Amino acid sequence: MRYTLRQLEYFVAAGETGSITLASERASISQPAISAAIAHLERELAAQLFVRHHAQGLSLTPAGRNLLREAKQLLRQAAALYSSTAEEGRLRGALSVGCLVTLAPMVMPELCYSFMKAHPGTEIHQLDDHQEGLLERLRRAEIDVAVTYDLQVSTDVSFERLASLSPYVLCGASDPLHRRRTVSLELLAEQPMILLDLPISREYFLGMFRARRLEPRVFWRSPHQEVVRTMVANGYGYALFNARPRAAVALDGRRLHEVALEGEQPAAVLGMATLAQLRPSRLSSAFAAHCRELISDRHIPGMRPPGAAKRGTRG
Repeated sequence: MRYTLRQLEYFVAAGETGSITLASERASISQPAISAAIAHLERELAAQLFVRHHAQGLSLTPAGRNLLREAKQLLRQAAALYSSTAEEGRLRGALSVGCLVTLAPMVMPELCYSFMKAHPGTEIHQLDDHQEGLLERLRRAEIDVAVTYDLQVSTDVSFERLASLSPYVLCGASDPLHRRRTVSLELLAEQPMILLDLPISREYFLGMFRARRLEPRVFWRSPHQEVVRTMVANGYGYALFNARPRAAVALDGRRLHEVALEGEQPAAVLGMATLAQLRPSRLSSAFAAHCRELISDRHIPGMRPPGAAKRGTRG
């Protein structure tokens, strides 16, 4: 073998950061050392791994993306060899975990803290993104696993179900809808909607109406969950969500109320997504087992479980 694990580590740092400068900071090594490692790998593998841009910017070629995925797996296997000689049962190493941006504030703090507390030799590097971004990061091997929904998951991604979250209507105290126990999509289509405007997520919510040949009145769009919740709390309109925060208030302290949707609506399935062709490491397998213990239809970290009524949410 005419390349080293260290050279692969430098290549992975450059591939994930897209920059010689950032890679050198991350690996605590000089920029010429990063450049030399990349040049050596390109010579040995007879392939161009990066397209160089101005100001040392880098983007991976198709060959580079393939190598990044394989290099990360090889480095994980090498780390597993080291871990296997450590104290029996003790996990070591870092895991890159992605999470859907709307779930991350509720689910990830408790989920990650409890895992690292149970395994002191581990670290979790968390990355939050929308659904489309998470799936692409899995394919680029930027994250090992994603805690997210099953929305538009293709065959190159493996998904394990943990819990199902049915959609519901969120409205403010001044909205007459909050006095109802249920509401139909037909009635909602006549009301102003505050849309959580994230890739794939918006298609999921709008698709509920279009399946009934309805067109909602979208009054405002925002990719930020708390902006949507605060606008709803202030009476601008209603919103649709799946996750149920434990606090029934917006960031400005105004009350929020949940109303059930009438009829059968497609639930968002919460679970773990991984790249199908990537063999799980001992560390990622342990994290998956931890997720299975903490996330289910009966309990979800940071939020109320599906179907649980929130006391005081009816006006």
